[in-house]
Amino acid sequence: MARVKRGVTSHKRHKRLLNASEGRSGTNRKLVKRAHEAQLHALAYATRDRKQRKRDMRQLWIIRINAAARINGITYGKLIAGLKKADVVIDRKILADLAVRDAATFGKIAEVARTA
Repeated sequence: MARVKRGVTSHKRHKRLLNASEGRSGTNRKLVKRAHEAQLHALAYATRDRKQRKRDMRQLWIIRINAAARINGITYGKLIAGLKKADVVIDRKILADLAVRDAATFGKIAEVARTA
């Protein structure tokens, strides 16, 4: 059987790894082993932070809704409880968007929650 030299394959794999590590600093960009470690960490952080982004966005929406609700004379908890009692199904993303962009509509929603 003929001998197979693996230089081309490993060179291609290393080149792909080093191209993916573009933008990192120092040896994390230039050395194959360090670039591979940095790549593994980057992928792990990306996986973790996709979940973290969802948490952060929900937290931001709640802060915005609470601020707008207090302007309308009601707390966040009472607003959400009132909307559930009134059978108003609006998620926090839409409520936060209304609080930022359309204060009049949010005021009407807060009034519905207050009366419920």
